[in-house]
Amino acid sequence: MAKIIAFANQKGGVGKTTTAVYLTAALSEMGKRVLLCDFDPQGNATSGVGVDPRRLETTVYDLILEEEPKVREAIVQTKWADVLGSNTELAGAEIDLISMSEREYRLQRILKQIADDYDYIMIDCPPSLGILTLNCLCAADAFLVPLQCEYYALEGLSQLMNTVRAVQRGLNKGIRLEGVLLTMFDGRTNLSIQVVEEVKKHFGDKVYSTVVPRNVRLSEAPSHGQPITAYDRYCRGAEAYQELAQEFIAKN
Repeated sequence: MAKIIAFANQKGGVGKTTTAVYLTAALSEMGKRVLLCDFDPQGNATSGVGVDPRRLETTVYDLILEEEPKVREAIVQTKWADVLGSNTELAGAEIDLISMSEREYRLQRILKQIADDYDYIMIDCPPSLGILTLNCLCAADAFLVPLQCEYYALEGLSQLMNTVRAVQRGLNKGIRLEGVLLTMFDGRTNLSIQVVEEVKKHFGDKVYSTVVPRNVRLSEAPSHGQPITAYDRYCRGAEAYQELAQEFIAKN
């Protein structure tokens, strides 16, 4: 039975999709069976492993609307991981789901079908706290928070934690914090160091010891449709995500 992890942060540009894609690829390289579920209408996680979102025959959007979804037929196999892809059509789900029964559990329903096929299912959430993210949190066993090392990131984190507490009270009592990953760290600035200290003070051992540095190669890899371990496995960013995979496995 797969452990299902949602990568969540309603603030955009914090390394959420980057982390979902690169950790998935690193775990696959270590021999784990991993599915990447792209639940962001931007489809960046889909393209990040070399799949063109515009050419998908069946997307995760189609699956959540169908009463008898054929999930395995929608999975795309790549060199780095299996993918349930999405594209801009998913943005329409915010409206479509309003009138549906058990609308918060539509994603959970489709992932249950394939949970026995994988060790981990990684869900890339959209950068918002709407019905799509609620679906992710209701489907997940745990959530992982990539957090940019800047002041405003801390404010966004408190909003996310309030949402998770609300989910725990009524929708998914079992969801737990998998960990907080500090991203875009710049050791030359006092602010980055202060953010690290502040987050560790609040979350203790839930903060990964691995810290992802600012690294231009991490930003370049998606435009080539490759995870960073394939694009430049010896850059600082790739080394950080390989370390994160080791730490992730040790904690699981």
